Amino acid sequence: MAVGILLVGGFGTRLKPLTAESPKPMLPVAGLPVTEHQILAAQRAGIHTLVLATSYLSEVFTPYFGDGSKWGMKILYAVEKEPLGTGGAIRNAAELLDRNALGDEPIVIFNGDVLSRHSIAEQISFHQAKGADATLHLIEVEDARAFGCVPTDSEGRVTAFLEKMDNPITNSINAGCYVFHPSVLDRIPLGEVVSIERETFPALVESGRPVFGYKEQAYWLDVGTPAALFKGSRDLIDGDFHTMDGCQIDATATITGKSSLGHKVSVGAGVHLDNCIVGDNVIIGEGSILKDCFIFHDTVISAGTSQSRHYLSSAISEPINLPE
Repeated sequence: MAVGILLVGGFGTRLKPLTAESPKPMLPVAGLPVTEHQILAAQRAGIHTLVLATSYLSEVFTPYFGDGSKWGMKILYAVEKEPLGTGGAIRNAAELLDRNALGDEPIVIFNGDVLSRHSIAEQISFHQAKGADATLHLIEVEDARAFGCVPTDSEGRVTAFLEKMDNPITNSINAGCYVFHPSVLDRIPLGEVVSIERETFPALVESGRPVFGYKEQAYWLDVGTPAALFKGSRDLIDGDFHTMDGCQIDATATITGKSSLGHKVSVGAGVHLDNCIVGDNVIIGEGSILKDCFIFHDTVISAGTSQSRHYLSSAISEPINLPE
């Protein structure tokens, strides 16, 4: 058994304009918010209590996820009034955990904008077998120059945390899922801005504490840009498109490009959707042609609309930076 902290407080600057009306972890991917995909992963790993570390538009999480009973777990909500960095957010969220009841139970930390199919349960088992203070999920990438890299020794023990470099000494990178022994929390000051990656982890390694890398080459994607979010949605869809419950699609409509439709979407006659992400309760008028568009919840698209690479809502219409 384990508890978890899910970091969902980022502003999603790289995802604009998609985050104009929603925090990035609540953006739909294959019909479900990114956060829900992570909660399902936590559920599979046997996590019984999960704290959502919120900040930007924090008020949207509780109505959707409630107390967590839908997923067979307890969900709590911590709010950052001022950004505290990854470490500060973790420490702030941990204040909601009962440390006395926790004992030595591992704490799993999730980065809020990552989709991963690696086995969290196996990562926890590896962490416990090694007697580690912290265990990071590491993956190998073809070109690590865009990332900080994390070298390990023959036993899997992390030897350093290295910033981006032109000639990385390893292609192993931090994949954004960590398992902590609860004692690590005491190394993070409460109420201060702290980077877990640049401060806490290097300090643990430099002081000789056991920090390990768990390597598993499973599906992994940082969905922190519009192009990546669209890719993540396509990756999770089998067939030409995906719909949630309650959709009404006219027989003459064409939906391609692994488009995803949320709950209760109405698609009119002659509509063509290609590589679109459509939120809940959207109405798309007849004859509309939409390609590479993100349509926010509760939006009405007028009949005959023709648009590509745009964020569309009842309040906003802005171009999205997507590759040709």
